Amino acid sequence: MSRLGAIGGRLYRGEVSFDFVGRQKLWYTISGLILVISIAALAIRGLHFSVEFTGGDQFGFTAAGVSTSQIASVVKDAGGGNDPIVQQLGHVGHHLWQVQTNKLTQSQQINVQNALASNLHVPGGAGQVSVTFTSASWGAAITHKALEGLIVFLALIVIYLSIAFEWKMAAAAFVALVHDIVITTGIYALAGFQVSPATVIGLLTILGYSLYDTVVVFDKVRENTAGLLATQRSNYSQAANLALNQTLVRSINTSLIALLPVTGILVVAVAYLGTGELQDLSLVLFVGMLSGTYSSIFIATPVLADLKEREAQYKQLARRVALRAAGGRAAQRAQAKAEKAAKAGHTAAARRDPADEVDEADGPEPDTASGPGPRAAAGRGSGAPAGRHAAPPASADDELDDYEDEAGDDVADDGTAEPVAAARPAAGGSPRSSPGTRPGPRQQPKRSSAARRRPAGKKKRR
Repeated sequence: MSRLGAIGGRLYRGEVSFDFVGRQKLWYTISGLILVISIAALAIRGLHFSVEFTGGDQFGFTAAGVSTSQIASVVKDAGGGNDPIVQQLGHVGHHLWQVQTNKLTQSQQINVQNALASNLHVPGGAGQVSVTFTSASWGAAITHKALEGLIVFLALIVIYLSIAFEWKMAAAAFVALVHDIVITTGIYALAGFQVSPATVIGLLTILGYSLYDTVVVFDKVRENTAGLLATQRSNYSQAANLALNQTLVRSINTSLIALLPVTGILVVAVAYLGTGELQDLSLVLFVGMLSGTYSSIFIATPVLADLKEREAQYKQLARRVALRAAGGRAAQRAQAKAEKAAKAGHTAAARRDPADEVDEADGPEPDTASGPGPRAAAGRGSGAPAGRHAAPPASADDELDDYEDEAGDDVADDGTAEPVAAARPAAGGSPRSSPGTRPGPRQQPKRSSAARRRPAGKKKRR
C-alpha cells in the first residue's frame, strides 16, 4: 500500500485527523483577505475583455524583428486609436501578431493595413494583413447570455441541493460557489488576463467541478450525522470534520488528476500556440480548479457546521458532549468541592494571628496541674465569642457529609452490643460525671437489626 493510501486509511478510521472545522476562523480570515484583494482589483483595474465582448476590428499579420511597443506605435500613428491591444501568437520564435482596436471606418482600416505593411515589412504587402470586424451588439448578446446562464445555473443548484439534502447545505454550497467566482475573476483582473467567450465556458465548467466535490463531502457529512442526536457520540462540528477527513484524500486525488491535463494544455498553449481560445480555456480551468478545491475543503463544510450549530438541538448536544468529555456532573461537583476546600484553607491561613506564629516560634507553654490557662479557658467557655483563633465555621455541605458518615456507622452496626440503660454507665464507668463537667444526654438503648425489622405493634416472644 502506498504512503498516501495508508494516510487515507488512517484518516478514514479517525486515527489521524486535521481540525478543519475547528480552525474555521483562520480559513475565513485567509479567504476574506483574498476576496478583498480580488474585489479591489476588479474595482481598480477591471477586466480585460476580448473583442468579442467589446466589439471592434482585429488585424492579423506576420512580421519578424518587431516588438509590441513598435506595433502599437504604428497603429496609433495610422489612426487606429489610442489603446490598441497587441498580442503575439505562439512562442517567441514565431512571428504571428494580432492587434485589436476599436471600431474603425473603412478608410481607417485601409490606413492601418498600409502602415503595418510598410513600416513592419510584412511579407506580401498590405494584402497579407487580415482584418476582422466584430459588432458590439454581438459582444453584448454574448455577455447577456453568459450572465443568464450563470444565474440559472446557481438557481438550479440551490433548488437541487435543498431537495436532495437541506437548505443549509444548499446555502453553504452557494457561498462556496460565489467565493470561487469572485476569486477567479479577481485573479484575471489582477494579472490582466483577457476574458473571452472561452473564459466564460471554462468558468461555468469549474463551477460544476467545485460543486461536485462539495456534494461528495456533504453526502459523507449527512451519513456521519444520521442519528447523531440519539447516540450523542459527538457534536455536529466533530462529525462534519470527520467526514471531511474521510474524503480528504479523495478530494486531493481528484484535484491532482484533473489539474495534470489542464496544466499540460496550458503549458502547450502558452509556449507554442500563443493567445487563443485554448489558452483562455485552460487558464480559467487551472485557476478555478485550485479555488474550487480550496473552497470545498476550507469553506463549504465549516460554513455548514456554523449554520447547524445554531440550531437548539445541536446546541444542547454540544453541551452534553462537552460535559461528558469533562468527566460528567460527579467529576464537576468533586472538582468544585476541592476548589472550595482549597479556598477555605487559604482563607483560614490568611486570618491567622501573627501573635500565634510568634508563640509557635517560641515553643509550647508548660502544662500545669491546674488545667488550661485562663486564655484557653476563656476560649472554651460557654457564651464566649469566637476569636480570631477559632476555626472557620463548617459549611452546610461539610455538616451533611458528617451526618452521612455517622449514619453509615449506625447502619454498619449489627446490633449485637448490649444496650446501655439510661443513667447507667457501662462496665467500669461511674454513674455520675466528674465534677466540673457537664452531664451529657440520656443514653437510649440501641435497637438491634431484628428489632428494626419487626413491625410495629408486635413484641418479641420470650
